[in-house]
Amino acid sequence: MQNIKNIIFDYGNVIFNIDYTKVQDAFKKLGINNVEDFYGHKQQDAIFNALERGDISNAEFRDRIREISGKPELSDEQIDNAWNAIFLEIPEGNHDLLLKAKGKYRTFLLSNTNAIHYDYFNDYLKKHYNLDNNDALFEKTYFSHIARKRKPESAIFAQVLTENNLKPEETLFIDDSPQHLVTAKALGIQTYLMIAPDNIQEFFKREKLV
Repeated sequence: MQNIKNIIFDYGNVIFNIDYTKVQDAFKKLGINNVEDFYGHKQQDAIFNALERGDISNAEFRDRIREISGKPELSDEQIDNAWNAIFLEIPEGNHDLLLKAKGKYRTFLLSNTNAIHYDYFNDYLKKHYNLDNNDALFEKTYFSHIARKRKPESAIFAQVLTENNLKPEETLFIDDSPQHLVTAKALGIQTYLMIAPDNIQEFFKREKLV
């Protein structure tokens, strides 16, 4: 890690711990078969990509879940609860680290997410940290469903770099998905793959970044 002036953080499993198997288990209970093929870390049904790009509404997403499960009687709340089962917790100290990093670097959040999850984690932030959203922790935040593009598409990385006049070689991108790092590397961005049990607090300490 050399000459780092800017850091772009992913959200899930970098800042906010998540568990894909929790969603798979919840979808199974709703009646969805082959959930590993339907939704996972490395592959998923096209409906999820569409939701993350903001190409479909929450209502259209829920109707698709009802269709696939064969249960038209499922309520919005049942579907949202299953979908939000992915979230675990934000480890103690992560926000303190982000504020320290913001004081030393230009920091950004870049997350593939969707309107349902966005509402969930903002509610979580309000309940546990009295924060309305993530804005105070970064210079700027980017969410796929708002940007209308998602990782690993090069366009969303280019947007972050261009809008903020960032030099790729001076920028570090931290993500838990290898396929996202491939695109970032191709653009000249320095990258780090975050894999548990490693975490950002240990990584920053190890690399002497703060």
